Amino acid sequence: MNGEPGLRERKKRRTHAAISEAAIALFLEHGYTRVPVTRVAEAAEVSKRTLFAYFPTKEDLVVHRFADHEEEPARVVRDRPADSTPLAALRTHFLAGLRERDPITGLNDRVEVRALYQMILDNPPLVARLEHFRAGAERALAQALCDTADTTALTARLAAVQLVGVQWALAHDNAQRLAYGEPADERYAGAVRDAEHAFALLANGLGVLPARG
Repeated sequence: MNGEPGLRERKKRRTHAAISEAAIALFLEHGYTRVPVTRVAEAAEVSKRTLFAYFPTKEDLVVHRFADHEEEPARVVRDRPADSTPLAALRTHFLAGLRERDPITGLNDRVEVRALYQMILDNPPLVARLEHFRAGAERALAQALCDTADTTALTARLAAVQLVGVQWALAHDNAQRLAYGEPADERYAGAVRDAEHAFALLANGLGVLPARG
């Protein structure tokens, strides 16, 4: 075994990508609410049943792109240096994301990314569906805190809610500004100031979390 995915898995990934790309293209061209799922299935050359096997809801056709980041805060906490607190590790990671214009921070103004931001922000069902990934991020981070820090389950859960909530709020603010015309380079300094302020506020209550258990 060389660790490479087999033929079946590669086919599944290609089908997943084809459906997603067809959906995003149609939604951006015609509007999210105006494109039925059947039209997406036709464009991707799959059955409606197959489409729903990959994407359980219409909203998932768009917001699944955030799924890869659902456990990102937890990974950052688990992989942090032994002398780093969870808060410090997440702050460093978020600031690095801003510098690198990582779309998950909201600070990316590539045409296709900006269009995706705007579509999500203009459609409440898509915003609501994102809460599914936010809740998953909170659960994963709470478990990572329990596993790597000497803290109670309640403290870990409350900390995770605050940490994930702050990062999502910062990303939402950035995305909203960029979706309606502000260039990423012009927003960058303000985004850094907002992030520094947010993490400083968290430090007043969460800085007591130990570096590692």
